[in-house]
Amino acid sequence: MAHTDHKCSGHFSAPSVHQTLDELEFERGIWSAALNGDLTDVKRQLEKDIDADKTDKSGYTALHYASRNGHLDVVRTLVDAGAHVDVTTRSGHATPLHRAAYMGHTDIVKFLLSRGADPVSRDSDEMTPLHKASERGRLECVTVLLEASPVTRTARDSRGRTPSDCAKDDTIKHLLS
Repeated sequence: MAHTDHKCSGHFSAPSVHQTLDELEFERGIWSAALNGDLTDVKRQLEKDIDADKTDKSGYTALHYASRNGHLDVVRTLVDAGAHVDVTTRSGHATPLHRAAYMGHTDIVKFLLSRGADPVSRDSDEMTPLHKASERGRLECVTVLLEASPVTRTARDSRGRTPSDCAKDDTIKHLLS
């Protein structure tokens, strides 16, 4: 009879054996909890005096991850714990508002705006959150961002495009014209 228990066959290896220290730090850190929407773990990390604006190796904060992945309760908790709503990533200069708008998380866009997020902020491509929402066809986010800052309608990115130029959706193009 063939032996099928791979734990004893010499072919089993634990995933953690192959993790880098950066990967292990991410997995155990506040970023992974925020990415996965694990509010209990986020609160536990914050109770251990972890800085709500601590960046991972790539320059992202937990607020960037929670905003991109639609975890409003985690976003609220992080902001209440002192996370800055306009914190930018190192390389792309994206804010949590850029990330939420791009993914179409209207509730998070509204919350971040209510807490002072800058709708005119620009990433490294000079795109505003309105550009990001427009290019992805996020009509509700476009509407909210346009109400928050009508001036962004005419903002031009590094390629000279307005949010309307980035839009593929005719409804959004019409709204922005």
